[in-house]
Amino acid sequence: MYIIGGTASKNTAEDLSKELKVPLANTISKRFPDDEFYLRIMDDISGEHVVIVQTTYPDPNIIELFILQNAAEEAGAKKITVVIPYFGYARQDTKFKEGEPISAKAMANLISLSADKVITVDPHKEYILDFFSTSAVSCSAIPELAKYLKEKEIDMVLAPDKGALERAKEASKIIKCNFDYMEKTRIDGETIEIKPKKLDAQNKNVAIIDDIISTGGTMAKSIQELKKHGAKNVFVACTHGLFAGGAIKKLTTAGCSEIISTDTIQSKFSKVKIAPAISPFLDK
Repeated sequence: MYIIGGTASKNTAEDLSKELKVPLANTISKRFPDDEFYLRIMDDISGEHVVIVQTTYPDPNIIELFILQNAAEEAGAKKITVVIPYFGYARQDTKFKEGEPISAKAMANLISLSADKVITVDPHKEYILDFFSTSAVSCSAIPELAKYLKEKEIDMVLAPDKGALERAKEASKIIKCNFDYMEKTRIDGETIEIKPKKLDAQNKNVAIIDDIISTGGTMAKSIQELKKHGAKNVFVACTHGLFAGGAIKKLTTAGCSEIISTDTIQSKFSKVKIAPAISPFLDK
């Protein structure tokens, strides 16, 4: 077995190589002046099981994955497993208007062409795995996030809405604390209150946990409301930290005590490694 790390997921590829005690393939990559991508696999991977690790966000990283897959095929890999820490376009999983694509399905179809197995992490909806025409599984980052949060003396884990309640429940079992979800209640035509459905946040260390933080608007509003209800500290944790636009400023201005994400997308908030969640799904 060889592991090949794409430029978007070098750290995770290195972590998997260490965990599984298998070599990390030596590659050369660069961008041409016109920004096209060049790759060469320097090791002999003929007849080997090759694991390609590459987040497919933003768009140039999708093209890089296709080139990585083709390079492995051309080099005679016996089996190709594609690990996608963050699957870009996964949220575009349905068609609302005539003429629209199902972008998640389009990407899954293309990735499947040169993959014997696909592993991704906390997809927004589990059913997108059915879009792949090859074997596809997902793993959860919640246990790794919960281990990190356990050191913060968390009293309560909250889901940002009822749909994410299972994530909060899973984390609470590891942290050994209560869990709940944030409920929106309309007070009047212009006022909406957001607070835990059942539990009291007064003087508590609270963690809000979700799969993705993108623009951060909903999360920021939740932090503000929890602080109004007397929360001592509010931590926000996610698997995929997109932090688009002014998300970080929104969260810090709202009074967030700490922003935590995994390294599916690399940033200064990537405090939790995802490799331990992925490695059990890789067959030598």
